[in-house]
Amino acid sequence: MSKNKKLKLNQIKEFLLSKGFIVIKKKKITFISEELRSLYLTTLCSFAIIIFSFSLPVIIEFKKNTFNVSKEIENNSKSNFERVLDGETLKKTSKLDEGLNLRNLFDDVFKFDDLPSDTVRLSASTIQQLFKETNYNLKDVRKTKLVKPVKLSLLPNEMKKIENTKKRKNLFIQIILPLIIEENNRIKLDRKKLFTILNKNHNSNSENKWLNQKFEQYGVLNKDLSTLKVRMDTIPVSLVIAQAAKETGWGTSRFALEGNALFGQWTWSGEGIKPADADNDATHKVMKFKILKSSIRAYQRNLNTHSGYKEFRMARAELRDNGRNLDGIILATYLDKYAETGKEYVKIIKQIIKQNNLTDFDDVKLLPSSIQLKNLI
Repeated sequence: MSKNKKLKLNQIKEFLLSKGFIVIKKKKITFISEELRSLYLTTLCSFAIIIFSFSLPVIIEFKKNTFNVSKEIENNSKSNFERVLDGETLKKTSKLDEGLNLRNLFDDVFKFDDLPSDTVRLSASTIQQLFKETNYNLKDVRKTKLVKPVKLSLLPNEMKKIENTKKRKNLFIQIILPLIIEENNRIKLDRKKLFTILNKNHNSNSENKWLNQKFEQYGVLNKDLSTLKVRMDTIPVSLVIAQAAKETGWGTSRFALEGNALFGQWTWSGEGIKPADADNDATHKVMKFKILKSSIRAYQRNLNTHSGYKEFRMARAELRDNGRNLDGIILATYLDKYAETGKEYVKIIKQIIKQNNLTDFDDVKLLPSSIQLKNLI
C-alpha cells in the first residue's frame, strides 16, 4: 500500500514538472524551464535595484554624518578665546560666522596687554594701607555709589593668607571693582558713539572706519547695525564680580595669582597654566594675562561675541528695550553654558550675588579721570 502511495507521488511530481512548475529540493530552486529561470532572475534583480534606490539617500546621509563631521572644539563656554582666535569652531553652541577674522575679536586685548604698565606686585598690607589713605572702602561705595579710580595690575600673593573671609572678599572686590567699571565705561563710550552715528543720515569717513573696526571687533560679519547694537553693551558689575569670585576662589587660585586669570579662560596653543587636576591626556591650559584688566576685557568680549551667549545678549537687549536696568541675577540665568555644571553653575553664581549683596555695585560710578568719563556719570 505504501508503495502505491509513493508511485502516485512520483506521478504527481512528473505532472507538475511537465507543466513548468518548480520543485524544491533541499532548499534549492530548480527550474524546468529556462524562460522561468530568466524571469525569476530578472524579477530578483529589479527588486534589488528598487531597494537600493530607496536606501541610497539614507546611505549618503549616514556617510555624511559619520565621515565628514566638522572638527569642533569643546568649549563649554569656558571662554576659550585663544582657540577661537585660531579660527576654529565651537561645540555645544552654534558656530561663529564663517569667514570671520576671529583674531580681530580680541585684537585690542593683545594690544592692551602689550602696553607698558606698573606690574609691581604690592603686598596685601600695602594695598590695604593704600585704600585706607585714599578713603576707599566698600561701605562708602555702597552708600555714595562712587568708587575711587585706584587701579592695580596684580593681586597680592597673600590672598590665601587672609584668614578672615570677609576681609579677603572685600579686598578682592576693592581691587577688581575699578577695573570692571573702567572696562564698562569704555563700552559705554563706544555705545554712545554708535547711537550718535545711528541718528545721523550721513556718516563721515572716520565714522565709517570706526564702524568697520567695531564690526570686526564684535564679530558682526554682515555689518548689521542692529546686531552690533545688541553686542556692544556692558556686563552687570555684580555678575562680573560673582564669576571672578567663583573662578578664582575670591582671588586665591593659582591661575589668578600666577596668570591674572579671573575667569578660567582656556588655551590649547598659547601660554598658559596647566590645571593640577587635569587628565594626563588633557592638552588645554588656563590662559595667562600680563595684567588683571586684560582678563576682564577678554571675558567681556567673550560674552558679547560668542554664539553660546546669544540668549544672554537677547535677554540683556530686552531689559534695555523695556527701560530696565541690567540685572546680574536675571542675566546669570543665561550663562549655563559657561561651565560643564550648567544649571548648577548658574545657581552658584546667583547665590554669590545674593549672599554678598553684589547688586549694590551695579549702579556704582567710577570717579572721573577725564571729561569723557565725567559725562557718563
